[in-house]
Formats: sequence, structure tokens, C-alpha cells
Amino acid sequence: MIYTAIDTFYLTEEQITNSPSRKDAIDEETETTLRVYGCDLIQESGILLKLPQAVMATGQVLFHRFYSKKSFARFNVKRVAASCVWLASKLEESPRKARQVLIVFHRMECRRENLPVEHLDLFSKKYSELKMDLIRTERHLLKEMGFICHVEHPHKFISNYLAVLDVKENPELRQDAWNLANDSLRTTLCVRFKSEVVACGVVYAATRRFGVPLPENPPWWKVFDADKSGIDEVCRVLAHLYSRPKAQYIPVCKESASFTSSNKSWDSQSTAVPKEGSLNTPVASVDASVTKMVSGASANAESGGSKDALVKQALDKLKDSKRSDDESKDITTDGEGRDDSMVKSKPEIRTETSGERNRETERDRDRDRDRVRDRERDRIRERQKSRDRERGRDSDRERERDDTEREIAMERSHRSRDKTKDLGGHSDKSRHHSSRDRDRDFHAYSARDKDRYRHHSKP
Repeated sequence: MIYTAIDTFYLTEEQITNSPSRKDAIDEETETTLRVYGCDLIQESGILLKLPQAVMATGQVLFHRFYSKKSFARFNVKRVAASCVWLASKLEESPRKARQVLIVFHRMECRRENLPVEHLDLFSKKYSELKMDLIRTERHLLKEMGFICHVEHPHKFISNYLAVLDVKENPELRQDAWNLANDSLRTTLCVRFKSEVVACGVVYAATRRFGVPLPENPPWWKVFDADKSGIDEVCRVLAHLYSRPKAQYIPVCKESASFTSSNKSWDSQSTAVPKEGSLNTPVASVDASVTKMVSGASANAESGGSKDALVKQALDKLKDSKRSDDESKDITTDGEGRDDSMVKSKPEIRTETSGERNRETERDRDRDRDRVRDRERDRIRERQKSRDRERGRDSDRERERDDTEREIAMERSHRSRDKTKDLGGHSDKSRHHSSRDRDRDFHAYSARDKDRYRHHSKP
């Protein structure tokens, strides 16, 4: 981890009470519950990912710092917790892959919501969206903190403080103080007080629980650069944390973010309801016209007109009105049939489009799987080809070796034959020369003897 000398990320009580979540109409109880819930997710995911405690502690501090500047209504607590774990693992030099983090949070959400545990498909659109959201949230984290991610935990001060106070011999007290330091990370103490003050408060709470006295004259906390009010506030916050029930998820974020199920592509189907009185309006208008006609006829009769002519006019008008009523009824029935067909066709169209989309997604998944399989097959083929090439090279080398050995053996055999021939020719020549020499010596000896004999034989 890269440490810097900047450690100024501390807030006042007023800043915490006027947090961005309060401005978005989120009360104090809901905000505290969501903070504890997010820290629980970070702790549990760190255990499942087999991360050291330092990674989980850093992730919780980053979580509290981020929500000190951003609201729970705009950033989902589950996504932010996953990004904090991912970022803290890299800061503490115990990195984990994004795939591992998403799989762990998907499994935790299935267990917490009592859903069937299903494997997260790494080739699905949902996984790609989760991965992009994880990276995007990590960028928001770094941006809000100005890329200054230095975190100092109270754990490293506990053993030193207990050694100075001569309480290090009690292992149970030391373990209890360590546990209190872990639980203090679920509250806003890491944002309000320095780690030295939190360590003093944790040591004070542990010693009070085990009944171990601490020196008060002079006060022991002044040696560790702390004050009594800060220690009392740490103890009060821890006591309030232990009095709370188990934190549950409260959906306050505007964006629906889930690690388990994908977002619904279609809303609930809405059925069209015909307007009331649409069928009764023409009848009412006809009745009104008939009453007007009758009233007009009665008025004319009273005025002194002929009764027969008035009756005929009234009957003709009634017949015309009936015809118009029949025509209007036919028109309304035709309109109703069309409306019914339209109403029936809308859900059918929606189901068809949803089915087509599902088919397209399935086809995309099948294509991705086929691509992966083809890649694996190509890799296997390349490996086999390389192995065959190596084997072919080995066989060629062996053949070359055999050929060279054979050639060497043939050369040796030819050399041995030539040597034997050479040796045989020399022997014959030597034999031939020796016989010649003998004959020549014999003839020369015989000639000398003859000469001597002649010389002695003369008188």
C-alpha cells in the first residue's frame, strides 16, 4: 500500500448530521442502518474471498468516507460495498478479480433474500453490466476522495497501549479490545476521530468490561494524545451499536441495482378500458330529439294546426330517428369490435416482442458459447499441431542420427576393406621381390664362382 502524509479526512458532528443523505429526505435511523448493512456486506465478502482483516477494515473506512460526500439515494449500497472491497484489496496488496467479487456478492444476495442459489453466467449481459457498474463506482470512489486512499487503523495502537499500561499479559482482554476495534468500523467513528482516540476508547471499554483499573493520576489518556470526551463518545457509540437489531436492506436508491435477477424488459400489461357512456350517448341524444319533436308537435296542435298533418309529421320524424339510431348502433358495434381487436392485439404483440427478445438473447448466449468452444478447440488443435511438430522434429532428428551412424559404419567398413586389400598387395609384392632377389643373387653367385674357377684353372 502507498502511504501518504495526508490524513485530514475527518468530519465534525454538524457535517455528519447534515449529510447528503439527509438532504435527500433520508432520516438518521435509515442512514445508520444502511451504513451497518454495507459494512456487514464488506466483512462477509472479505471472509468468503479469504482476504486479510486489513482489507476489510480499509474497505469499511472507504465506505464511510464515500457516503459522507454522497447520498444513499443516488448510489446503491450493495454496489458501493462491492467496489470498496475491490478497491481495498488492491490498496492492501491482496488483489482479487472483478469476477470473484461479483460472484461472491451474487451468492450473498441469494442467501440473504432466500432465493435459489444460481451460478452467475459470465457470458450474460447482466454480468457485463455488473462489471461495468463496478468499475464506474470505483472511479466515483477515487474521484470523491481525490485519489488519497491512506487509511490508518486503530488496531496497530492497541498492543502498544496495552503494553504501556501493563495489561498485555491478559490475552482475553487484548482479544476483546481487538474485537471492539473491528466493530467500531461499522460506525462513523473512523470519520470523526483519529485512530489513536478510537484505540484509547476501545482499550478503556475492554478494561471496564474485565474490571482492570487504569491509572488516573495523572490521567492515562493524556500519554496517548487523547481526551476524555472523545473516549466517552467512542464508548457511547459502541454501546448504541450493540443495542441495535441486525441491519436489513432498505431500498432507498432511485436506481434498482440487484446482483441476482435481471431488470424486467417489459412492465405489467395494461388493459384498455372503454369509456363509460360511449354506448349510451347516441340513445340519449335520440330520446332527447324525440321528446323535443313531441313537445313541438303538441305546441303546434295547441296553436291550432290540423291534427292529421301534425300526427303524420311526428310519425315521419320518429321513423327517421329510428333509422339514425340503427345506423349509429351499427357504427358503435363496429367500433367496439375494432377496439376489442386492438385491445387483444396489444398484449399479443408485447408477448411476441418479449419472446423475440428472449430468443435473441438466447441466440447471443449460444453464439458466445460456440465462440468460446471454437476458441478452445482451436487452442487444442494448435497444441496438438505443436506437439506433432515437435514429435516430427524428434523423429527427423532420430532419422538423421541413424543415417549418420549408418554412413559412419559404412565408411568404417570400406576403410577396413581397403586396409586389408592394401596389406594383401604389399605382401604379394614383397614375396615377388624376394624371389627375384634370390634368383638374381643366385645367378650372380654362380657367375662369380665360374669366374673364380676359370681363374684358378688356368695354368
